[in-house]
Amino acid sequence: MGNRADDEGTDVEIFIRPLTDTVHADTPTGAPEQLLALLDSLGFERKTLTTAGPVYVWHEVPAHLTENEKKQLATSAVPSLLVAGYLVNITNAVWDAAAYQQAAQAVRRQPSTAAAPSTQTASAVRDRGSTTKSRGR
Repeated sequence: MGNRADDEGTDVEIFIRPLTDTVHADTPTGAPEQLLALLDSLGFERKTLTTAGPVYVWHEVPAHLTENEKKQLATSAVPSLLVAGYLVNITNAVWDAAAYQQAAQAVRRQPSTAAAPSTQTASAVRDRGSTTKSRGR
């Protein structure tokens, strides 16, 4: 079972699973519970698969949502993940600029984010022409 976060060296990889309409959020193998719990709180559903070897953990946007709602939920998670200090990569196929702007404004209005270290920055750059990488550390 492949893991894009392990492959890309990021904390969270958000993408549409090939040949499906499932929006995945992959985290590195052995990701801290704090990151997994944050994804839970942002509306993603945690999935696990226990094998004879490792236990695989990933998150998905709820399947009952429409395509636009899935994109909005996934994109809206990015500002919170960045403020928490995680490196996030979200593909253009999932990206919703308006949802990102609304979520970023909401995060800025939260009192808890005002106490964030001043060295913490967020930026977005295009990577490989098909994804947006953001670093919040």
